[in-house]
Amino acid sequence: MRWRLAASVAIALAMPAGAARAAGLPRMVSMNVCTDQLLLTLADPEQIIGLSRFSRDGWQSLSANDMKRYPVLSGGAEDVLLAKPDIVVASLFDKRATRELLKAKGLHLAELAVPRTLAEARAQIREAGDITGHPDRAVAEIARLDAALARAKAAATQRHYRVLPLSRRGWVAGSDSFIGSLLTETGLLNAAGDLGFTFGGFASLAAIVSLRPDFIVVSQAGNHASDDGQAFLLHPALERFYPPAKRIVIRERMTECGGVMLADALDALTAELKRVGR
Repeated sequence: MRWRLAASVAIALAMPAGAARAAGLPRMVSMNVCTDQLLLTLADPEQIIGLSRFSRDGWQSLSANDMKRYPVLSGGAEDVLLAKPDIVVASLFDKRATRELLKAKGLHLAELAVPRTLAEARAQIREAGDITGHPDRAVAEIARLDAALARAKAAATQRHYRVLPLSRRGWVAGSDSFIGSLLTETGLLNAAGDLGFTFGGFASLAAIVSLRPDFIVVSQAGNHASDDGQAFLLHPALERFYPPAKRIVIRERMTECGGVMLADALDALTAELKRVGR
């Protein structure tokens, strides 16, 4: 394993970095799938010398195929130190011990918070644009996000739907959660408040069925569950009251990070609202 790690870092160091260095742009590594996406969208390819170990995981990363051109890091400090990046882009949920070790070794870390609202997501994109040296690209991404939000608002305000964001084991996302704030921004009414949830909480099957929102918002379609938690969404009672025509599907990997994937999430929401409204 150790020799594979060293080989991966050697490939990273061998990647053409002259253009980035000549332009005075930083060479960077990313520590998780959220920062992977930010770098892939905002940085020049020559700036990226390593992405997270989950960057090629199609379940977690929406751009897994695009990320195959870059070396994969282990998630530990060793290969980051060997790569000698100018900036390590991380999130506050990355292992604190690893982040502190990298700082102690003299590396510069850009540590990003997890957005909880669209305003915070815009601020993070703007911050990432400054980190990568491409603020103009950040401005373009924010404009893309705002255009997608306008389309989603236009689709949502036509009908004033009452929806319930529902996930594994009956977890309901309240208005103070990220997905809840996203739905509220579009003009949809989050029925989680009727269950007494602000950030979120677990609801019983009976409570969900008796609530009778217009739609439930879920992260995947189909009739296959990979585990018991996902199987909750396929319970016969839920399928009876909420067949596919009563389910709005927004892939979790579009919303779990906030940031640059939110425009795609909002466009997916717009498409779903048009589908269920036919």
